[in-house]
Amino acid sequence: MPGLMKQARGGLLLGSAGLALAFIVVPLLAIVIRVGESRAWLAAPAAAIPQAIALSLGTTLISLFITVLFGTPLAYVLARRHFRFKRVINALVELPIVLPPAVAGLALLITYGRRGVIGGSLNELGITIAFTTAAVVMAQTFVSAPLYIRAAQLGFMGIPKEIEDAARVDGADGFALFRRITLPLARRALAAGLVLSWARALGEFGATILFAGSLQGRTQTMPLLIYNVIERDIDAALWTGLILIGLALVALVASQWLAPRERDDALSYGML
Repeated sequence: MPGLMKQARGGLLLGSAGLALAFIVVPLLAIVIRVGESRAWLAAPAAAIPQAIALSLGTTLISLFITVLFGTPLAYVLARRHFRFKRVINALVELPIVLPPAVAGLALLITYGRRGVIGGSLNELGITIAFTTAAVVMAQTFVSAPLYIRAAQLGFMGIPKEIEDAARVDGADGFALFRRITLPLARRALAAGLVLSWARALGEFGATILFAGSLQGRTQTMPLLIYNVIERDIDAALWTGLILIGLALVALVASQWLAPRERDDALSYGML
């Protein structure tokens, strides 16, 4: 009897796990099967998809550069410094991760739009951001940068203090300590966060369509292309969606491969 109960519990566990896996995987497989059956790539718009791919890759790369340039110092400060309201600031930095994309787009629009808090002054100087390619980059950065900042912060926090103290005894300090010790030890966490941030930026939709619109060749990224063509050309939407799934899958695999291996890093620095 105890054996039967154990088998029943095991079967229930595997059954629940299988249902959860199927719920996630089946819709993705449905797109793959539908694309293959309809040969959707033959119906893909000749110019729209290459333009959307080029725009998506170009804007996400610029977004990554901005994220690394400004996100790394912020992550380091949050990881190393102790100050009042640190938890509040942490929550604000990570808020875009859970914020509805439409709200993110609205926030950007009322800040940098032509009549926005900052956009109004910029408009008087002849600078327009909303509904331009720059707006696409800003929307992507706003929603994706917190993923990198969070990963980088955890990476910096995971470095044993003894390693940096030993480096200081040997004369390393300031930026030299960061460049030669801290940054190499946190490289896997930074790289994994960067890949996840890129994947999130690539799939960004809600904030982009509100803040940048969907102008072919200018602000129409791949997710926006799917939204525009899905009613009149489902095959083109499926083909574009399959490309995005492939890119996202590659990014996730790369992120897992780059995940921090603290023991290996510590061993390489002779700490274990």
